[in-house]
Amino acid sequence: MELGSLLYLSRKDVEAIQLPMREIIEALEGMFTEKGAGRVEMPPKPGIHTRPDAFIHAMPAYIPSLEAAGLKWVSGYPGNQAKGLPYITGLLILNDPETGAPLAVMDCAWITAKRTGAATAVAAKRLARRDSSTVGIVACGVQGRSNLEALACLFDIKKVKAYDLYPEIALRYAREMGEQLRLDIEPVKTLPEAVKDLDVVVTSGPILKNPKPAIEPGWLARGAFASLVDFDSYWQGAALRQADKLATDDLAQMRYYRQEGYFRETPEAYADLGELVAGRKPGRESDMERTISINLGLALEDMATAIRVYRRAKARGIGIGLPL
Repeated sequence: MELGSLLYLSRKDVEAIQLPMREIIEALEGMFTEKGAGRVEMPPKPGIHTRPDAFIHAMPAYIPSLEAAGLKWVSGYPGNQAKGLPYITGLLILNDPETGAPLAVMDCAWITAKRTGAATAVAAKRLARRDSSTVGIVACGVQGRSNLEALACLFDIKKVKAYDLYPEIALRYAREMGEQLRLDIEPVKTLPEAVKDLDVVVTSGPILKNPKPAIEPGWLARGAFASLVDFDSYWQGAALRQADKLATDDLAQMRYYRQEGYFRETPEAYADLGELVAGRKPGRESDMERTISINLGLALEDMATAIRVYRRAKARGIGIGLPL
């Protein structure tokens, strides 16, 4: 038996496959069902840190039901924006579960963005009110876009308020995302306007180990749901402790990060998304509950998405074959 070749997919290749957000949400629903049943393998992600608040993480995972196995090698550098570079860069490797041989190497930035938004949608399906119609987006970068796209797949959104530290970015976000999703998006000048009295709030700034959180107790309305894709960087501990239910995408990974010095003011999570999707623990139980999910970003999400990207690429002849 010969190893043959692997498929290389650039970012343009990955984007050209046009995997729909609804399909990514569906893929993550299936993956979290498997996770809740204990039928996946994913160790906590180790990493190195070459600059303050920057990271380079290794993220391996295996989903037997999808025959998806691999590793994402991803970096997040807050200082990149000033250099005209993206915050997130990296590569994802898929392996053949039977032989271990590499099948594909692909850019991971698009996958990371889309699967993160899809994970918010999976959490919101269990923790947000079904009639949620107003959304606040805090930080209008890549994640602010993908999270709103995913929420729009589930909810009849009537109004969005968008806040960014840089007002021109919020303005561009409102114009472009409003046109793309046909939504009424209002750029707002202050942080409270993007949090208070809204049904769903997403914070998606850089992940900070020693944050100076600005969201105060009482800002998140009763009955609202918040998705924190930037750990607890925007949220004061007292605000998080007001949650009636605080979940995460993986309990073991949250414990790992606590040991590394993150989440010092964050309460313990009562469930992870696998438990919620599999029905092992309850989601929202009343319209008055404040609910929060802190999604850390899982390699399982990447593999569930990447295997679909790979199979579409093979079927459509996209990418470059490289000899092993």
